[in-house]
Amino acid sequence: MRFLLDTNILIPLEDSKAVLKPSLSRFIQLASSNGHALLYHPASEQDIQRDTDENRRSQTLARIKRYQRLENPPDCPWNTSGTSANDVADNEILYALERNAVHALVTEDRLIHTKAKQRGIGNRVYYIQTAEEWLKRLHSEEPLALPNIKKINLYELEVEHEFFDTLRASYERFNTWFNRAAQNGRKAWMYGEDPSKLEALCIYAVQNDERITDKGAILNGKALKLCTLKVGEAVRGRKIGELFLKAAFRYATSNEIENIFITAKSEEYHLLDLLVDFGFVESGSYRGDVVYVKPHPILPPKDDLATFEFHQRYFPHFRDDEEVQKFIVPIKPQYHTILFPDYEAPQEQLQLGLNQSHVGNAIKLAYLCHAQVNSMKRGDIVLFYRSTDLKALTSLGIVESFSVSNDSDEVASMVSRRTVYNLKEIKKMTVRKTKVILFRLVRHFEKPIKFDWLIKNGIVNGYIRSIQKIADDSYREVVNYAR
Repeated sequence: MRFLLDTNILIPLEDSKAVLKPSLSRFIQLASSNGHALLYHPASEQDIQRDTDENRRSQTLARIKRYQRLENPPDCPWNTSGTSANDVADNEILYALERNAVHALVTEDRLIHTKAKQRGIGNRVYYIQTAEEWLKRLHSEEPLALPNIKKINLYELEVEHEFFDTLRASYERFNTWFNRAAQNGRKAWMYGEDPSKLEALCIYAVQNDERITDKGAILNGKALKLCTLKVGEAVRGRKIGELFLKAAFRYATSNEIENIFITAKSEEYHLLDLLVDFGFVESGSYRGDVVYVKPHPILPPKDDLATFEFHQRYFPHFRDDEEVQKFIVPIKPQYHTILFPDYEAPQEQLQLGLNQSHVGNAIKLAYLCHAQVNSMKRGDIVLFYRSTDLKALTSLGIVESFSVSNDSDEVASMVSRRTVYNLKEIKKMTVRKTKVILFRLVRHFEKPIKFDWLIKNGIVNGYIRSIQKIADDSYREVVNYAR
């Protein structure tokens, strides 16, 4: 696989005085030891030429030669005579990615991430920590299970724990706030089992008619505030932030809370990108922080958004009108367990307002298969059927994208953020043309819908061995029965 390194990655790598982030050095080591090519774009040479530190400039230009130079990259048509020098370099690098000169781009530049999303290639641009975690998963002998989180009382944590040092640095009265919140019975979701080894935390509270901006904007009724959401550097890239959002969405659903909001520093771009991807909208500022709000209506709203965008904005709601295709997707038990570990838990534990101890896997997932289907579209509905042992429909998801490939590197790039497959598995599958379904899990059915019921009610006509499309009225019967 070929990784293009942006200028802001190359300069720290080649600056002998710079202290490398652990994730950057681990990424370079993983890429090199597993035969991945590390390249730089000629535009980066021009970028480095503008470095005002003469010694660093000459050393960097000399040392980047150890990486492969991208030969004859296509000229970027987005640049004009009015484009700034920095934007010219960024655009050239992004255009090379769009034209498939490489599989992925690694950069810490948030503006490039934003531009990539606008061009529809955001899923191929990685922050260092995300790229490192991808390669760790890709080259693991066994699929890495995602961590769980559990609900705790704030008073179970030590306020002087080093985990809170960065928060104390950002908020002068953090300790005072924390102690007062603990006394008031505030709860949190924590990654891991041992509070003394704290690595990720989300402190939350339910508030009523809350003022959320300096200008006095009010969220009417109940709102779930994510007071503090922090993932420690050592565990970033493992979808823990996504797990916290999953917990928040489930909690809000079970408690009929119609808005979720959070305040964050504008430089916390990893967090802000995650929030936007899951439907949060920038809604003002409060005491120097940016406020992001996610509408979480009890009933499906009336909105003309496209099918998938509707789901992204109003999760867990989704459009399922007649224009939306519905599919049954068979999945073997071992892969069902990997994709949906939270399905195995007692169903009452999925309601986070109760005595819940663990939350399941990520929301954004991937499924690979060799089915004959070629017509899935963004926003379609997939009903997962656990074969062999349970023989029942268990879960509902919304298709984010569907593609076909027998290029193992291309497939690895597509599923990289979805946490399930390692390279050995992907290479084994892509001997044949492989269907890649990227989807978002909406929910598990409270009771599995057994094969015998599906046959009896004419939903299917025989054994479910491959993906099959079902009619809209059959889908209605299934979801009505599942309620």
